[in-house]
Amino acid sequence: MATPTPTRSPELRRDPVTNRWVVFSPARAKRPSDFKSKSSENPNHNSSSCPFCIGNEHQCAPEIFRVPNEPNWKHRVIENLYPALSRNLEYPIGQNGDSSIDLGGWGRVVPGFGLHDVVIETPVHSVQLSDLSPSELGDVLIAYKRRIEQIKGFDSIKYVQVFKNHGASAGASLSHSHSQILSLPVVPPSVSARIGSMKEYFNQTGKCSLCEVQSKDVLINETSQFISLAPFAASFPFEIWIIPRDHSSHFDELDNEKAVDLGGLLKLMLRKMSLQLNNPPFNFMIHTSPLQLTNSELRYSHWFLQIVPQLTGVGGFELGSGCYINPVFPEDAAKLLREVNVPIEG
Repeated sequence: MATPTPTRSPELRRDPVTNRWVVFSPARAKRPSDFKSKSSENPNHNSSSCPFCIGNEHQCAPEIFRVPNEPNWKHRVIENLYPALSRNLEYPIGQNGDSSIDLGGWGRVVPGFGLHDVVIETPVHSVQLSDLSPSELGDVLIAYKRRIEQIKGFDSIKYVQVFKNHGASAGASLSHSHSQILSLPVVPPSVSARIGSMKEYFNQTGKCSLCEVQSKDVLINETSQFISLAPFAASFPFEIWIIPRDHSSHFDELDNEKAVDLGGLLKLMLRKMSLQLNNPPFNFMIHTSPLQLTNSELRYSHWFLQIVPQLTGVGGFELGSGCYINPVFPEDAAKLLREVNVPIEG
């Protein structure tokens, strides 16, 4: 059983992708092998009143598309019934594409226009994302791609965030397996910081920071198209990144073959995480690039998928400093996840 070196000292690590400092403090944790979710997420299997179940489509907000386009669908993309932003607002585009209002020293305001969609990943209430086959999971990923391609037709949309909340404590309001797509008229600061950090690395080395990632000690699994690893400066214990081997700036460049490959690796990571950590609540986010990039920015921007199991809370230090404290070194997390034996499905 893997354990950290007893004399290991705390470290501060800077991530060249996110430009974030992380404090690794093994004294704050049990052995990594003892790191489990306090209670596993057991979804409520009551489908009689669930609006996402097949047969209850009339309870949902308007549908954008379904696959296949017939009553016995496999997944649906719909508008969010309780959207964070409004798709019905007028969004005037000013000079240089800027429609914000300057409030002097108090900041800027833009109209709350945006698109907030839901991807229902399966028609069956009891089926979770990790239960799907690699091909079926690949179809869900292609649904994300298809919707992003539609959203690119809105000139005012600058960034598209795909994310999934699994479990109530991770932010999921319904237990039926689903993910969300939120499209913004601005580029969020964390995205700008990530692109800026990747630019800094490129200017120093002439190479993309994710193409050059050193994965030997933090590698978990790999396929012909993708690698999964515990990032060198992981902000959270047992955080996982899945990275395309080939340089790619935008998630929607994904083709069908790569979608199935990614689906298989994502399924494996979710199952390993569930087995090792007692089926924790989790979030995953697809970190793609802003929709409008220059040719020079394309050289160093590289998309990836991040999975964060919800094992620790965020406290005042993290909120105040922007630095995170991680009690598990990525090398230890990666070793444990590599060694998880996932049963072969029949």
